Amino acid sequence: MLLDGKRLLITGVLDPRSIAFFVAKVAQEQGAEIVLTGFGRGMRLTQRAADRLPETPDILELDVTQPEHLTAVAAQLDERWGRLDGVLHAIGFAPASCLGGGFLDAPWEDVATALHVSTYSYAALGRSLADLLAVDGGSIVGLDFDAQIAWPGYDWMGVAKAGLESANRYLARDLGPRGIRVNLVAAGPLHTMAARSIDGFGDFESVWQERAPLGWDLRDPEPVARTVCALLSDWMPAVTGEIVHVDGGVHAVGAGVPDDVVTPAED
Repeated sequence: MLLDGKRLLITGVLDPRSIAFFVAKVAQEQGAEIVLTGFGRGMRLTQRAADRLPETPDILELDVTQPEHLTAVAAQLDERWGRLDGVLHAIGFAPASCLGGGFLDAPWEDVATALHVSTYSYAALGRSLADLLAVDGGSIVGLDFDAQIAWPGYDWMGVAKAGLESANRYLARDLGPRGIRVNLVAAGPLHTMAARSIDGFGDFESVWQERAPLGWDLRDPEPVARTVCALLSDWMPAVTGEIVHVDGGVHAVGAGVPDDVVTPAED
């Protein structure tokens, strides 16, 4: 199996429709032993989702904005396994003011929260787990949404994703000498809990229906999950600093937003 014997940490499992849930499911089916993370009130959602996996994994508390949580998770994984083969960073959040057309109005405090959770946490997680990943050469994979376009309603989360793409390259540079690969998977839009929080998400659906050469099913995260698992496996040993698009091909044929989708500015 693709991930036989691998030990993986998977963040972001809040809902059985999420990409992270499908990564956990495919990883288990491919032989991996996994641990999930959650925190606060979200722990209850993570536990419910975990109970629907082929095998119910343990859940560690991790708020990526708290350095002591990062340190504690690294220590717990060291005690449990002594090494780590892969990590999925499926973490992103922006306050409501940062989405849905509020780009010019969002206060710095809210923007800072979006950048801390969605961008800086990628480097923070990689730094805290680097020693465990370096034991046998590991893989970090983050979830992206193509930041080349100013998408309707995506606003500061789009900026955060652009920062994530840059952080991916720098993290790959700094962790590569330790045998750690670092890559992003830029998924097409999917009907996840996170997507439902974006005002105007329905606009993405029309873009993908019109432009994806392979077609695109917004209700099927498994193609994205399979790609993540491939990057977590040993089958792509020389790939790092990369952004792998799993979007039906929209990025390759032009992902510009049709005129009738863009919300015109108010007079």
